[in-house]
Amino acid sequence: MTDEMGVGQMFLERECPVGYRRHEGKLLRRGYTTGTCAAAAGRAAALALLGQNPEQVTVRLPGGSLVSLRVGGWERFADRARAWVIKDAGDDPDVTHGARIEATVRFFPGEGVEVLGGCGVGVVTRPGLAVQPGRPAINPGPLQMIRENVAAVLPSGCAAEVVIAVPDGERLAQKTMNPRLGIVGGISILGTTGIVEPMSEEAFRQALLPQLQIARSAGIGTLIFTPGRSGVRLAQQLLASPPEAVILTSNFIGFLLEECRRLGFRRVVLWGHVGKLAKVAAGVFQTHNRVADGRAEVVAALAGTLGAEASLLLRILEAPTVEAMVVLLKEAGLQGVWRHLAERASRRAVDYARGDLSVGTVLFSHKEGVLGCDRTAIALLTEAGWLKGAQGLPPGGPGCI
Repeated sequence: MTDEMGVGQMFLERECPVGYRRHEGKLLRRGYTTGTCAAAAGRAAALALLGQNPEQVTVRLPGGSLVSLRVGGWERFADRARAWVIKDAGDDPDVTHGARIEATVRFFPGEGVEVLGGCGVGVVTRPGLAVQPGRPAINPGPLQMIRENVAAVLPSGCAAEVVIAVPDGERLAQKTMNPRLGIVGGISILGTTGIVEPMSEEAFRQALLPQLQIARSAGIGTLIFTPGRSGVRLAQQLLASPPEAVILTSNFIGFLLEECRRLGFRRVVLWGHVGKLAKVAAGVFQTHNRVADGRAEVVAALAGTLGAEASLLLRILEAPTVEAMVVLLKEAGLQGVWRHLAERASRRAVDYARGDLSVGTVLFSHKEGVLGCDRTAIALLTEAGWLKGAQGLPPGGPGCI
């Protein structure tokens, strides 16, 4: 048995070389975070100011391991030097892949390394994040990494000022969560480990958490969970909720429900496209289409309880999308299915949160708008004072009671 395990381990090591990880049967190359690139640029600029011509620098990561990064270029001036590194995110679909991460270093007598944010590095404007409002969006881990890697090459009795800049950062930030988090003017300098794990679910989940921290700091008691940006837009149109209350969940509804419990929230409204939330009604809390489904089955089952004929049930089961099911049920006069689906999604979410959350659900489709909601959703939104107008949620039809 031991020999077999040893052979298996050797096979895995041969098949997944250092610097790669396996994802869905493919080898994906790891990359470096913006924090690692900023530390490398800072070290290269310090070396250039000391008269060296750095083409490659060694950086110590937070865990203590060493990596070498190529220097994209450097410039030396009378009292300072600038160097840059082109971010390589490996095979991860990172919006900052290929970005130029710059550091400008100036020496002065004393001790320590001061790190500032320059052009293209965002500024934090809301409490609740790891960085205080008014400070550049350089997270504590990367901040320490920049300081340590620059300090390691400083002469005795010499301190340094390091200004991190990302020339294209303001444009890139529009493709990130930063605008929703209240980080303005550029990207964040991030990276807990210094390494980008391609297609990492854990990294994606962790990127969603600051929304909850900001909501808690803002004193928000009721959260609106929506899987996509269409839900954000509809909330802006139909509700008077503050922007901090609307939480993008992507596919990780279950994970964020657990985090709500941990952070002390007790009221959640699931607000999203019926295609995603039908999965929650089926007991699926990671809603990526490769993980699980059950949408057609739960819609057909609920339609059956309302008297749908067998031929309609078969058409629902064969429908390519939930939007197509919406049309079928509307033609049959069975829009009440959506209220039952909303109630079921809420019950599933309450059970998933072990009874510690009060959950309501509002469902919509792209063509019909709001399809259905349950009484708990109406009660939570009314209590929060977020319903616009006396009629409540439109369209107020049989699916929303």
